[in-house]
Amino acid sequence: MERSEQLLHNWHDVTQRIHNACLQAQRDLNDVNLLAVSKTKPVTDIIALAQTGQVHFGENYLQEALDKISALPELVWHFIGPIQSNKTRPVAEHFTWVHSVDRLKIAQRLSEQRPAHLAPLNILLAVNIDREESKSGFFPEQLAATVAEILPLPNIQLRGLMTIPQAREQLSEQRSVFAEIHQLLSDLQQQFPQAQLDQLSMGMSSDLEAAIFEGATWVRIGTDLFGARDYTAKNSLKLASKIQKAD
Repeated sequence: MERSEQLLHNWHDVTQRIHNACLQAQRDLNDVNLLAVSKTKPVTDIIALAQTGQVHFGENYLQEALDKISALPELVWHFIGPIQSNKTRPVAEHFTWVHSVDRLKIAQRLSEQRPAHLAPLNILLAVNIDREESKSGFFPEQLAATVAEILPLPNIQLRGLMTIPQAREQLSEQRSVFAEIHQLLSDLQQQFPQAQLDQLSMGMSSDLEAAIFEGATWVRIGTDLFGARDYTAKNSLKLASKIQKAD
């Protein structure tokens, strides 16, 4: 099977899983968005998926992402990786969504550096729901105070929460942790009724069904769309040499 055919096959499989999960959860299919995580994948793969109608793509590595945005500016680009303070300007200038705001300082810089002629940058707060030392993000008890400080900022629009929990094998365990995130969002909606807090970015290839059952509006799928990532692969883009770490 040619690469483009394989990608099309994968996309149909993933969208069918999303469709089935929405039916079982009694949710409107239009309420759940597929974010194709295209990090380390070449532009040719993205073009192949775009031909299906897929328009939302997520990237972790800034320089790689900027090259892809330059090649395919008509797509909607989401930054989903950790953001260093000295890298906020290009993120603010070139993306439509940021799923990985893990500090108030980052939100403030994105607000300051978002060009005035662009629509407000949609941001999500990263929640470290399992309190992992290896991950950045807000603890649940920090969210309300952070939201109160972010909402007045111009040029950005706080839309909700994102999480990447520890891997759990059982569907019931997966649903339980995603339900915690949904409850956190519900609590914030009650505390800040004036805000447009309507998005939950959670669920990946191994647990998208559980995430949809518990209210995900974005599922971030990489492996099941593109196959396993090859971080040593050479393609038409210069790949980032290492994962950006929050400063």
